Amino acid sequence: MIDPVQLTTDLIRCPSVTPIEGGALDLLEATLSELGFTCTRLPFSEAGTETVDNLYARIGTTAPHICFAGHTDVVPVGDVAAWKKGPFDGTIQDGMIWGRGASDMKGAIAAFVAATERHLKSISSLTGSISFLITGDEEGPSVNGTVKMVDWLRDRNEVIDACIVGEPTNPNEMGEMIKIGRRGSVNGILRVDGTQGHVAYPHLANNPVPIMVKLLAALNEETLDTGTEYFQASNLEITSMDVGNQTTNVIPSTATARFNIRYNDIWNRDSISQWIHERLASARLDYHLDLFHTADCFRTETQAGSGGFVDHLSASVEEITGRKPDLSTSGGTSDARFIKNICPVIEFGLIGQTMHKVDENTSVKSVEQLAEIYHGLLTRYLSA
Repeated sequence: MIDPVQLTTDLIRCPSVTPIEGGALDLLEATLSELGFTCTRLPFSEAGTETVDNLYARIGTTAPHICFAGHTDVVPVGDVAAWKKGPFDGTIQDGMIWGRGASDMKGAIAAFVAATERHLKSISSLTGSISFLITGDEEGPSVNGTVKMVDWLRDRNEVIDACIVGEPTNPNEMGEMIKIGRRGSVNGILRVDGTQGHVAYPHLANNPVPIMVKLLAALNEETLDTGTEYFQASNLEITSMDVGNQTTNVIPSTATARFNIRYNDIWNRDSISQWIHERLASARLDYHLDLFHTADCFRTETQAGSGGFVDHLSASVEEITGRKPDLSTSGGTSDARFIKNICPVIEFGLIGQTMHKVDENTSVKSVEQLAEIYHGLLTRYLSA
């Protein structure tokens, strides 16, 4: 039997910092092939970006089709000397698994595989289909990973009925939270052009900074909303303002600011864009604006929209952990924002307290519990 803890450490030992594959997909492909999966490697490229390798694996040909989705790529380790354990050593000590990707999300991928093997060994024949949608581009630009894999599936008329993403959704304890949706996200780059000059002769220059301050105030002074039944309030955050000025006696020629809005289901791409333009126009000043929409707001229905998928996972979580999980739409974005375009998708994984941190870790017990939870989900969903 596949040990999810051992597989977690084996995956951690693959240094798969985005966009490097690092051997993680090779290991998964070999393991899933032994279980009878048909595996397809999907390297994707785009001008100006690194080529990224991805893996799609499927066993079975009929419905219902349940998909495990996730990523083997990890963020950089930072200062290696600051780590108590080697970031790619996959050390097990004092009941904990240490290493980059332990919680985000190699532990969950190992639990996917272990749960799948347990299910396949517990049945005489497979009802439905199980697949793995594993990218190497979640922690990076996210242009050559899941978004292109989803297009590839659509082009092949490959139908997935339900998908679970193994992101670390639990704040403190296993079983606390299932993500059933996420807010939308839009980035803005605002630019004001002026005329450079000497600070002692302002009449010969045109300072863009006061104009930028007024524009940002126009954006920031009005509350977007107070939240909805399923989502927290939308929020706009100014993330930077820069003039590229290294001196104290020069009026800059250009001011640039960046902001991000996380918006709930009151808004969509068009309406949030219109709100931004209306707020800036209210300042009656000249500016240049670029908007980049990175995620749409979505929520997976807990019943009719997902065939009881959420209930099956909730029941499995409660059985293994004794906790009834909250159904949440909090947090940032994940690759679920792409997958929701082809099927109902939810997220559940390990505890996220140490993700992206020095000394990232997860407990042996949590990984073992997660494998049991995923196994329970497979049993319930494929036999429903």
